[in-house]
Amino acid sequence: MKKTILACMMIMLMLASACGNVEKTSNPNTSSEPKPETQEAIIQKNTSDYCTVDRISLDSETEKYFYGTWKVENLLGFANSYNDASEYPTGQKFIGDKVIIEKDFFSSKGLKKYKKYQYELKNPLYQITATCYNSDSFYRYYKIDIPDLHINDEVKAIDISDSSTKMSIPVSLSFLAVNNDRLILLSEATIFELKKLLIK
Repeated sequence: MKKTILACMMIMLMLASACGNVEKTSNPNTSSEPKPETQEAIIQKNTSDYCTVDRISLDSETEKYFYGTWKVENLLGFANSYNDASEYPTGQKFIGDKVIIEKDFFSSKGLKKYKKYQYELKNPLYQITATCYNSDSFYRYYKIDIPDLHINDEVKAIDISDSSTKMSIPVSLSFLAVNNDRLILLSEATIFELKKLLIK
């Protein structure tokens, strides 16, 4: 009798041990928690933390905002990497000048005091080269502080090139559309805000 009870206890212990092992080995496979590498992939795909860098055509909303005649309204400041205040202490060489950006025509000849910026293109190619989804991602990518750039502002960098040669106008003239309601001109290391002119 004692041997039977002892044998039953041994069998129960073995079954309990086996059930515990099955539960332990099945948990990692059936767990709903993501594996560490999956969590890392999710973080890397979070587009709000990083700029999307890809050449794409202007979307219709950006086109509608971007096309027009723009006047250099005011000096916002200088890029952190280089201070151009010796040449533009108050932006006097650009303030009041104009740039024409139309679907079939681009002209920077209105930037009168700079011969190297005198461009005129028929049927220019406009492309968004980077989209930053907030001020942190913009600063992380460009290392430029734009005054009054808010945390949730979306910034699109727009490249202008000759459609026949695919050559861009010099990088010394760059345009940034902020939420499609603010246009920034970067010239060398100097930051200007543009104002759209209503032309009848």
